[in-house]
Amino acid sequence: MGDVIQQRTLKNAIGCCGTGLHTGDTVAMTLRPGEPNTGIVFIRTDIPGAQSTIAASWRNISHSHLSTTLKNDRGAVVGTVEHLLAAFAGCRIDNAVIEINGPEVPIMDGSAAPFVFLIECAGITEQAAARRMITVHKPISVGKKNGRVSLNPGTGFSIEFAIDFPNPTVSRQEYYFAHVDGAFKADLSRARTFGFEHEVVEMRTAGLLRGGSLDNAIVVSGETVLNEGGLRYGDEFVRHKILDCLGDLYLAGAPLLGHVQGLRSGHKLNHQLLRALFADADAWSYVDARSDDGFNGNQGPRLANGVVLKPPPIAATA
Repeated sequence: MGDVIQQRTLKNAIGCCGTGLHTGDTVAMTLRPGEPNTGIVFIRTDIPGAQSTIAASWRNISHSHLSTTLKNDRGAVVGTVEHLLAAFAGCRIDNAVIEINGPEVPIMDGSAAPFVFLIECAGITEQAAARRMITVHKPISVGKKNGRVSLNPGTGFSIEFAIDFPNPTVSRQEYYFAHVDGAFKADLSRARTFGFEHEVVEMRTAGLLRGGSLDNAIVVSGETVLNEGGLRYGDEFVRHKILDCLGDLYLAGAPLLGHVQGLRSGHKLNHQLLRALFADADAWSYVDARSDDGFNGNQGPRLANGVVLKPPPIAATA
């Protein structure tokens, strides 16, 4: 049995400014170290008193359309949290305080890479507490044939996703991500959010995407990617879906040990998966993270029987 892994937080505070994707407002945000066992916590600095604190927890999910929005019991909200949470998950940050002066995390360039850069600039330090993880004991699945996501037992953590759009530029893409050292930064962090030109027009008419531009999202028009320089990865679309899923699932309050498999899934199904998991007390339990569990070291995810986990095929229909 490997050594117990310690919790981690930021070594120093670091700030940034950016634009809210949907509000279009300029937002100032500061990432600060968090105390052991406190998790990820948002504080709305534009709201006075205790009502300003919003824990990054699946219990606080209030909105799943286009992005993930959290709301505390006093009505304070913070939206578009998934890319920042993905960066925390990818960099293995357990505890942090995010001070923000508006209702939406800045979109930056539409990926998690700017947040990874901020975390690396702030530095990372270990804390005097064991890292707690959630091990999955039995399969949990939500959704139907037109969109579904499941969580299965296994050591380590991996996500396999397939997307399928009628647009020929996106079409059907599949990708398998194993969360081992360095993989998030190299393989997922730079994948940007995306949309289609006709949908952008419709959403702006509805008062959304006020801060959206080609600087912070991939926009597809017919068979053309409108962004100068094109795509960062040939399959950037499905990689971003996995990035979103990683961020959404970090709302579990601790890293998961298991294998996620999704077909045409999005924020709503990701959130439903967490609710279904925690609704079944026999489906999960807490364990201390160890150096040989496949999540914190260099070995890839493995099934509970020790067999190397290979991505199973995702059927187009159920």
